[in-house]
Amino acid sequence: MKIHLAPMEGVVDYLVRDQMTAIGGVDHCVTEFVRVVDQPLPRRVFRRLCPELDNHCRTPSNTPVKLQLLGGQAPAMAENAHRAIKAGAQSIDLNFGCPAKTVNKSDGGACLLRTPNRLYDIISAVRKAVPKEIPVSAKIRLGFDNRTGYVECAHACEEGGASELVVHGRSKADGYRPPAYWDCIGEIRQALTINVVANGEIWSLDDYHRCIAESGCTDIMLGRGLLARPDLALQIKAVQRGQDYQLNSWHWALAQLHQYYQTSLPIYPIKYAGNRVKQWLMYLRTAYPEAHHFFETIKKERAPEAIETIFQQQLALAPTDD
Repeated sequence: MKIHLAPMEGVVDYLVRDQMTAIGGVDHCVTEFVRVVDQPLPRRVFRRLCPELDNHCRTPSNTPVKLQLLGGQAPAMAENAHRAIKAGAQSIDLNFGCPAKTVNKSDGGACLLRTPNRLYDIISAVRKAVPKEIPVSAKIRLGFDNRTGYVECAHACEEGGASELVVHGRSKADGYRPPAYWDCIGEIRQALTINVVANGEIWSLDDYHRCIAESGCTDIMLGRGLLARPDLALQIKAVQRGQDYQLNSWHWALAQLHQYYQTSLPIYPIKYAGNRVKQWLMYLRTAYPEAHHFFETIKKERAPEAIETIFQQQLALAPTDD
């Protein structure tokens, strides 16, 4: 089975991909979407969201990365997919699942689920524009205004030439509210011949077991659940091998967060030094009660020196017997 790291706009950048794949358990990553309108994009636009282009589209730990495109016009999507491959992309993913209002109002993401023929047209155009050995995959939700028409949309993706389909088990209208409707993903899996990847609301090992039981899928995509438990993919893989695995402690998670902070510090303006750390803590505190206290301690700090001091204090207080 394969575990994919979900693309999360403004959250899972290349630094997070690097860190998560270094921890282990993740087999594939997908970039944040490259917004395609009606003009050819230069290589720097692709590279900004996918620096891994310089490393044959692999993270430093050698995990492959798909470059994701989002847009509603088949010719422009095809042209920019072609340009992305010339820039070094090894595979293309097409986003038909983003629920953001600004994206949907601009003819992108989940709004295209209302017209399955447009999914077909876009995927077919992209498929024809890139070499046959380049995989083209897609991601959808279970509909736009409600959970209807998703099997038709899935068929359109397969018939258009997608080699794999990721399905987020909610409609656009559902947003990110639980539950995820894994049984609906199962309907899609039974209707298609290509591989279907289940995504949505997998926060724990129990969630994983229920997801694969209800969806019938072998492969999964983890997003917020992996940010909350950075070694969840390792636990799932260990159980698949018949091995015991105890999730790591808060001290380990704090050390991971500190490593990310140190790595990201030179990348962002000083005044935003702790923003990504605070953002990640919002996910971590769903799994670690200690993360809430750490967030309250750090949330008003902006100076890197102050943030580093708090990290060192907390790391010194945490148990060291992981």
